[in-house]
Amino acid sequence: MPQLDKLLAALAPRGGTGLQLSPNKPPMMRYPDGQEAALLANPLPPTLIEMLTKEVLPAHLEDDWLVTGKARFDYPLGGENFLLVLGRTVEGITVFAEPSAPGGASAPPEPHPAAAAPAPMAVPAPSAAPALPPAIGPARVDGGSGSHPLADQLFTELLARKGSDLHCSSYEAPIARIHGDLDDLTDFGILGPSKLLEMMQAIAPEAAWLQFQERSDADFAFPFEKGGCRLRMNLFMDRLGPGFVARVIPNEIPNPDKLGLEEPIRQLAHLQKGLVLVTGPTGSGKSTTLAAIIDLANQQRNDHILTIEDPIEFVHPRKRCLINQREVGTHTDSFKSGLRAALREDPDIVLVGEMRDLETIAIALETAVTGHLVFGTLHTNSAVGTIDRIVDQFPADRQQQIRVMLADSLKCVVSQVLLKASAGGRVAALESLFVTPAIANLIREGKNFQITSAMQTGRAYGQRLMNDTLIELIVSERVAIKEAYTKCPDKETFMAALKRANIDWDPRNMPQGGL
Repeated sequence: MPQLDKLLAALAPRGGTGLQLSPNKPPMMRYPDGQEAALLANPLPPTLIEMLTKEVLPAHLEDDWLVTGKARFDYPLGGENFLLVLGRTVEGITVFAEPSAPGGASAPPEPHPAAAAPAPMAVPAPSAAPALPPAIGPARVDGGSGSHPLADQLFTELLARKGSDLHCSSYEAPIARIHGDLDDLTDFGILGPSKLLEMMQAIAPEAAWLQFQERSDADFAFPFEKGGCRLRMNLFMDRLGPGFVARVIPNEIPNPDKLGLEEPIRQLAHLQKGLVLVTGPTGSGKSTTLAAIIDLANQQRNDHILTIEDPIEFVHPRKRCLINQREVGTHTDSFKSGLRAALREDPDIVLVGEMRDLETIAIALETAVTGHLVFGTLHTNSAVGTIDRIVDQFPADRQQQIRVMLADSLKCVVSQVLLKASAGGRVAALESLFVTPAIANLIREGKNFQITSAMQTGRAYGQRLMNDTLIELIVSERVAIKEAYTKCPDKETFMAALKRANIDWDPRNMPQGGL
């Protein structure tokens, strides 16, 4: 049963004559006198509306819809007929529906802009009216369709405190990571194994729960609609019992301006081919940076974007690009199998969530060399170290070949780290290596130790060393010196950079354990 049916069926019992769905707004019901009220309290993410429309769009209109972004058709439901009008905007899909005679004789008014919608009216809902289920779309495809009262309370508290991660372990109170620090949620008390298992089973999709029972760990994405976000979940067993970690993934695609991405990095979205790597330790914001770049391509190009992720994190609605997002374990066996299949799926842009092993790296390189634009991530601490890491993955007799392939295909390496901001929150420090002909020649000849010098003299090409970024953050008082020193990958060169900037600071004055 299409989930839009539940919304349309709620119109008549409430006296409504029209339904308006707009991205990031609650569903609005129109009354005969022209007034409106919210049918549901929570806004609908663009991806949710896109799933709703896919379920009801007639097959014979799909081609026109993809080309024009407009559709108008009759939709029968329970002996009644509705006229549906769909439109695609930069923000997402809008839907207007109203009862009509078969054949579409009734003409609905133009869908009003979501921003101009009047304040929702408090209209009591009859108890017999159908309610929207917790998850829209095919059951358990995009995470658990169930819920649990304690899980809802924990996730709500995490969001209220603007935390990034929630840790729940057996015989421990829940712990939230807030601006990089761990903070006990003592109000919830100690969680026992039975309570944790009950909560984990309630929110896990069936496939993930079976995997957890077989392997004692599982990953999946959980749509927490009450909080307007998704959560990347990891279930595990340790010596004391079950536990899980939840990471917040906002429904809203990150804005490059808020992330502070400079123009050279934004221009990566316009590359036609090559390999772009975003690197850094776990939790450094790699997925966020990549999501912002992919969204720029989605807004400005007419191409096919294919992502392979574990699990799917940011969900990209269609704007100008066709986007297919595949999840490891759900839609493909592994990164390497998904990447191998991608070559037969006519992509222009391929995003590999994590380049974990030699075979995945090799296929990604081949994909980039054959004329595709490939984005990927690695867990390395510097741009130059990323090149060394890739080459060292291969046997000695293949390393020269890999250097040549990297020199020809690698376009940029962005290495980043998250730091605590002085004013609260966190800020990303980025190092960017753009592969110029001179740097490509150094890679080809295995002279990676000279790349840093080439970056120092190539700021006009967008080159940026991590120490330069850290010094700028310190001078602008956005980050404390101690925090920058703790997170910098090369402390010796960082101290030299402080001296060049005439900043007098001695790490020996840090408290014991500060290193």
